[in-house]
Amino acid sequence: MAEKAATTERPYRDEAHAINARDVRFDFASVPMHYIPGEVLATHIVNVMHLVLPEGERAMAQCLAEALPHIDDERLREEVQGFIGQESMHASSHEGARKHLQSIGLDVDSYVSKVAWLVDRILGGHGLTGRAGEEWLKERLGLFAGMEHFTAVIGEWLLNANILAEQGMHPAMLDLVRWHGAEEVEHRSVVFDAFQYVDGSYARRARTAILATATLLPLFIVSTAYLYKRDPSEHKGRSWIRQFVSATRRGVIPSWTVFFTEMPRYLRPSFHPSQLGSMDTALRYLAHSPAARAAEH
Repeated sequence: MAEKAATTERPYRDEAHAINARDVRFDFASVPMHYIPGEVLATHIVNVMHLVLPEGERAMAQCLAEALPHIDDERLREEVQGFIGQESMHASSHEGARKHLQSIGLDVDSYVSKVAWLVDRILGGHGLTGRAGEEWLKERLGLFAGMEHFTAVIGEWLLNANILAEQGMHPAMLDLVRWHGAEEVEHRSVVFDAFQYVDGSYARRARTAILATATLLPLFIVSTAYLYKRDPSEHKGRSWIRQFVSATRRGVIPSWTVFFTEMPRYLRPSFHPSQLGSMDTALRYLAHSPAARAAEH
């Protein structure tokens, strides 16, 4: 399945470091329901990023594990294995945040369980083997490569959104989302490279990218609406539309238009994820993340 792609020269040379899971420790004990003060809707949009989307990342890691037997390139295999390790650490770290929010009154678990079930039903391996299994693996890799483009873009935004600190976002949650965002930038190329190696069809890449966009945007909208509705606070405000417009205008949340403005870049035949963001910024943050330093001690 990888004969043609196996001889393709790797498209970058400036990311020679190894991708590995990092041991991190977060203390969520003092995190309030609205950990971005005065920003109820923005808090729940961030909740979607780090409580709901990891369910898709879990399925993505499983897909890459299934792709490993088809990858002979030593460097790419190393990156895929590192990616799987990082996603596992993301899941355990976000689980801690999810349990804390659940304990202070936000019903997160029931919704996340429904999302996990849906992801498995749609993007699981379904026990397919032979030619059907190979084709479905390629399709899933294409979908996940498209989704990873957006997580890398959002990760870059999280690293550079100084307004979150200026708004007084709780340090533990700020570190959680920035650490996750930095690793999204760090491993931004892995799923794309795995797809190119195993399949590499531009037609499939374009089609699955459009499907990924059509999936993620409704997921963000439905998930945010659910979390906002389940928020038990008496003073969360009635006009979520006004909050959304205000938060977007002030840059407290990324613009929803990113789901459309990023597609032309991803669909360029010459595009490669290494063109996204600043690897130096991501690695510098990962070297100084409070959670990483806490784990060292």
